[in-house]
Amino acid sequence: MNNTALIITIIGAVNWLLVGLFKFDLVASIFGGQAAIISRIIYVIVGLAGLWCITLLFRNQGTEHSKA
Repeated sequence: MNNTALIITIIGAVNWLLVGLFKFDLVASIFGGQAAIISRIIYVIVGLAGLWCITLLFRNQGTEHSKA
């Protein structure tokens, strides 16, 4: 699950990079615009994956400090 969330988040980050640099939304262009239901579903999936990745920041914090 962690690797899947990371891959989806990276894909979303690349899409935002394209939007920021070139004003080109790859997801919207592939799936029929930002308002298309499939595009909105993909945006939601990327957002949920990003939220999942937040949990990765706080995992195993106790074990990192005990190694020092």
